[in-house]
Amino acid sequence: MNAGVSVRCARPGCAKPAPSALARAELCLDHFLDEAFLRTDQALTRCREGSPLTKESLEWLLSDALATVKNLEESADEPQPEQRDRMLELLLILANLHEYVAHHSVRLEHPA
Repeated sequence: MNAGVSVRCARPGCAKPAPSALARAELCLDHFLDEAFLRTDQALTRCREGSPLTKESLEWLLSDALATVKNLEESADEPQPEQRDRMLELLLILANLHEYVAHHSVRLEHPA
C-alpha cells in the first residue's frame, strides 16, 4: 500500500480516516475499538462459562492488542482523550484476560 494513499473507514456512513495501523482492515479507530471490545467481551464470557477459546479468537485478541499499542504510539503527539481512554481500557481488559487464562484451566479449542 502506498504511504500517500489515504484510507477511509469502510463502515457505511463513516468517512473517518483509518490510522496506518488499521489501514489493511479499513477501519477508523472508533470502529476498531468497538469490534475489539466485542471480541474481548466474548472471550471473557467463554472463559467464565468454561467454554474453550479458539485459536482464532486468541489470534484476534493478540492482534487487537498490537494494533492498540501502535495506535497509542501514532497518536502520542495529538492524543484524543476519549479514544486514548478507550485504548488504555482495552489494553487493561486484555491484560486481565491474559491473567485469567494463565491462572485458570482455560481450554483451547483445536481444529479437527
